[in-house]
Amino acid sequence: MKVILLQDVKALGKKGELVNSSDGYARNYLIPRGLAKEVNAQVMNEYKNAENSKKYKHDQEVLAAEKAKATLEGKSVNIKSKAGKEGKLFGSVTTKEVAAELKNQYGVDIDKRKIAMADVKTCGTYNAEVKLHSGIVATVKVVVTEL
Repeated sequence: MKVILLQDVKALGKKGELVNSSDGYARNYLIPRGLAKEVNAQVMNEYKNAENSKKYKHDQEVLAAEKAKATLEGKSVNIKSKAGKEGKLFGSVTTKEVAAELKNQYGVDIDKRKIAMADVKTCGTYNAEVKLHSGIVATVKVVVTEL
């Protein structure tokens, strides 16, 4: 019997999946407990609409990530920080500061957790990787100068 899972079921599948199960298991366990619903024309139509919606949303996210990559790729971000002797910074430049400058300079809102870079404790130029989406990464130069 084909059923659509309403919750994750161990050894059967995840929520929202269309799976085959034995008739007795579906009728006596899954459906009475609200873990699944039997597939009919209406349920199948709802399932297809939900899948199309997920695909459309994913495609839009990929397009937005590609657009952001085109905007950011090869660009540089200027950050000014207090420094002492020989260009050593008081503290360090964090991904939070880089994310704020990306928003300021290029209008691209990036979560600080999506930025990967080495520890910045001296003035200079560093490379930072901005993970925009699965498999879409932009490289940005971070130029740290003294105030």
